[in-house]
Amino acid sequence: MTMSWLDLLFAHWRVPAEQVASRLPAGLEVDTFEGDAWVGVVPFWMDNVTGRWLPNVPGLSRFPELNVRTYVTDGRKPGVWFFSLDADQRLAVWGARTFFDLPYVRADMHCTKGEDGWVRYESHRTDDRMAPGAFEGRYRGVGDVYRSQPGSLDAWLTERYCLYSADDAGRVGRGEIQHVPWPLQKAEAQIDVNTVADAHGFTFVGEPLLHFVERIDVVGWTLEGV
Repeated sequence: MTMSWLDLLFAHWRVPAEQVASRLPAGLEVDTFEGDAWVGVVPFWMDNVTGRWLPNVPGLSRFPELNVRTYVTDGRKPGVWFFSLDADQRLAVWGARTFFDLPYVRADMHCTKGEDGWVRYESHRTDDRMAPGAFEGRYRGVGDVYRSQPGSLDAWLTERYCLYSADDAGRVGRGEIQHVPWPLQKAEAQIDVNTVADAHGFTFVGEPLLHFVERIDVVGWTLEGV
């Protein structure tokens, strides 16, 4: 698959590692930074979504998405684990659940970007396969674009080049991801409603660590068994 991720906000909170570990399938371990696990809420636009060498399909190749994620390892390669992925595109939800074993669910979503750079984002989960959850707020990047430094928390949170998922039988798969290093900016955000992680038992405390990315182009591969 090829795709672009646009106007993306990383909002991360520290959470107890044991709280994350208890929600992972066998074969995966929670990854930590200086003893802490992190859970992220990530709203953005998906664009140019298609299979390699296939044309974009109007109405199917661009849609808003919001995911709740954490960071894991199979003992060999660190990656991303998704607790949920809300999307306002029925076919994308079906395809990701069917071919990638990812917990996509449908949501009613609206996203606009003003001339001042503020991204206004609203998402309300409508899928009865998961408890309700909502996100309402606005955000924007501030300052210069930069690359994270190896060994930093910024790099640990963002520079991950695979995802993990599990099927109904608990078999874990890994999907490789390729893109340039993240062109990060610091971010500011006003989050009015944030209950998208409630279905997974997470209660966030304190202010999140924020990063913004205007655009990154991505190639992803189908799952391989771990």
